[in-house]
Amino acid sequence: MHAIDPGLTALAEGGDAYRDKFEPVYRRTTTAPNEQWQMDHTLLDVMILDDKQTPVRPWLTIVLDDYSRAVAGYALAVSAPTSERSALAFHQAASRKRHASWVVSGLPDVLYSDHGSDFTSARIEQVCLDLHVRLIHSRVGVPQGRGKIERFYRTITTELLPHLPGFIPHGTGGTPTSAPMLTLHQLDDVLERFIVDEYNERPHSATGTAPHARWRSGSFIPRMPAHSEDLDMLLLTATATRRVQRDGIRFASTRYVSPVLAAYVGEDVTVRYDPRDLGEIRLFRDSAFLCRAIAPERSSETITFADLQSARNTRRRALKQQLRSLSDVASSLPEDTRHRPAAAPLSPSEPDAPAPQSKRHRLRTYAND
Repeated sequence: MHAIDPGLTALAEGGDAYRDKFEPVYRRTTTAPNEQWQMDHTLLDVMILDDKQTPVRPWLTIVLDDYSRAVAGYALAVSAPTSERSALAFHQAASRKRHASWVVSGLPDVLYSDHGSDFTSARIEQVCLDLHVRLIHSRVGVPQGRGKIERFYRTITTELLPHLPGFIPHGTGGTPTSAPMLTLHQLDDVLERFIVDEYNERPHSATGTAPHARWRSGSFIPRMPAHSEDLDMLLLTATATRRVQRDGIRFASTRYVSPVLAAYVGEDVTVRYDPRDLGEIRLFRDSAFLCRAIAPERSSETITFADLQSARNTRRRALKQQLRSLSDVASSLPEDTRHRPAAAPLSPSEPDAPAPQSKRHRLRTYAND
């Protein structure tokens, strides 16, 4: 008696069992870095403390280079994924990193994601259109094409999270093994160190090469936007306008300064920022990039009093030169007599005024002459 084909059994059971186990899967093979990036979200198996010291499970958004398996960027949050979160992860992935050894950057030819509402939003579609990136979504309910990024999630879950306070083992119904202690910012630091110092630098089991080394191999030069400010305009979080004050910009209870702002006191600008790095903000005026402003107490950069004094003096000299130019132009124009009152004509009834007589010199005489 012959055993029943397992595929036949799965097909008879109906549902997606046959498709998930037996249907052939086409895996697109990339041949160069940044040819295709994958982006996806996952709910991490760890509890952390939010701003109100309440235990919450954070969401992780990952951008992975398909060819090298290197993590290009990520974003952490305590709320469900949004298009704004996806844009922030994409911004970090495409930008040059502050961490010198994290070299992955540039723009991909293809961005591959699932059918989540944040990935199918008009904002992400417009971003990809403006940056000349082809956006491709996986088939609804078919996750096999995202196997490489799912593998990274398993690496995080098995190698990093078990060593953190608040870890939630699989099958415990969401109960952590210890009390959560980390904040979102602290978890962000831990995750970045793991990605940059460990995951991207050790040989990958599928390629046999460290992701960073594979991404840097050959004569590959990443495609960058024409202007770095284009990424800021498209991907960073925007807020309401702020008015430039004499001491800079007030945003998020913090003062931001830049010498450029000396010429825009009293005018409104739009603030764009990265919630993970409030050491600096980007300022736009009429949809055009204006400058980057820093918070002296948060940023590693500094703006000295001499910088501000120089900016004030430069602005004052520019205004004085403009005033002199306008004065020179005004003095060279002919005198405007259009509004000068005309002399009043003499009334016909009035006699002509006597003509002025010239003064005559008479001979002086004396009484005894």
